[in-house]
Amino acid sequence: MLDVRNDTGRLRTVLVHEPGGEVDQMIPSMMEELLFDDIVFGAQAREEHARFRQVLERLGIEVVEALDLLAESLALPEARAELLAALDPEDELRAILDEADARTLARRVVEGVRRPAVRSASDSVFLLPPAPNWCFQRDPQVVIGDTVLVSAMATEARAREALLTRTIYRHHPRFASVDVLCDVADPSRDRPMSVGLLDPWVEGGDVLVLAPDVVAIGYSARTNSAGIREVARALKRRDGGPRWLVVVELPARRAYMHLDTVITPTDRDQCLVHAPVILPTGHGSDRATVYEVDLHAADLVYRHLEDDLLTTLARHGLAFDPIVCGGDDLVDQQREQWTDGANTLALAPGVVTLYERNVRTIDALDRAGYAVIGAESLLDGDATLDLDAPTRTCIVIPANELTRARGGPHCLSHALRRDAV
Repeated sequence: MLDVRNDTGRLRTVLVHEPGGEVDQMIPSMMEELLFDDIVFGAQAREEHARFRQVLERLGIEVVEALDLLAESLALPEARAELLAALDPEDELRAILDEADARTLARRVVEGVRRPAVRSASDSVFLLPPAPNWCFQRDPQVVIGDTVLVSAMATEARAREALLTRTIYRHHPRFASVDVLCDVADPSRDRPMSVGLLDPWVEGGDVLVLAPDVVAIGYSARTNSAGIREVARALKRRDGGPRWLVVVELPARRAYMHLDTVITPTDRDQCLVHAPVILPTGHGSDRATVYEVDLHAADLVYRHLEDDLLTTLARHGLAFDPIVCGGDDLVDQQREQWTDGANTLALAPGVVTLYERNVRTIDALDRAGYAVIGAESLLDGDATLDLDAPTRTCIVIPANELTRARGGPHCLSHALRRDAV
């Protein structure tokens, strides 16, 4: 069952994937395409991810591991055959994948397959490269209402993530009754595009489901205009779907790879923002440009707005007071936006998680009335919290290794069920 109609309602079920052997297989030549800033120390990253998961479970949230869903899906012959056909492996790799049971096959298509004999560093190391970005479960899918949109990733290095997600939502018994709103990368479906137009890209980090009637989408280096048109057409076709699609054109900066790196809601009426991009005081090349689409109109018209994003959302009943990532200092704002200070995951209205290194952002939340508690205090029982009767709280997560991969708590997770707000 899926049900996500906001980004702050009490979180009931969430999808994650622990960074496994795939991050241990990364080599420096992969970093640029994967948008990692360094080679990640896998053991430490797994320990930090485990703390994040333990916090969620301690608070009564059902945590679902994506690798388990994939393995359970691949136990079905039709899912296995479809995945292998899509991978279209060469004979040597085919033999290795064919002999694997469902669990081993799932691990191999995520962790990659090494070439048996490599004579020099210039040789190709992998028959199948690893997929280390799969720990960022925000990106390969978008749950909107009770439907799912399967993403189309912007780089070849991440294309397999959408394939794995497609396998899960098409074949896992848990999702047998779930409608696929749109499968952006599926070449078999009837897509009204002319030959020669750009392939559509949509990544989940660019899509924020803010209210039953309002979805925001980033026009970024990872989601292009063709992808946005795909999403708009899919939402328009959906009876009872959102009314408004708000398109946020992000500056062409490496730091702003997704919309959720510059804004995420923290409560019904508050959000973390990167001020130079989101606030009306932003100016010059960093100020985001906003467009609006009425999905209930006869034609999809992308109307350019003079308003900033928060003013636009307020017109649609979403009056967010901004809390500035990094606080008041411009240097701190830039440093902490880079280390995912604006990328918080709300567990309930007013209860958020944030990486501990973003100390100025944590101070800003403290000044806004959020009690600050460490993950260890919660896990040890020194601090308590009830998500069904929440008070404004920021839970601080250790993440020295996770942050090297460029993704915060929002990136690491994908809500499958949230309460209404």
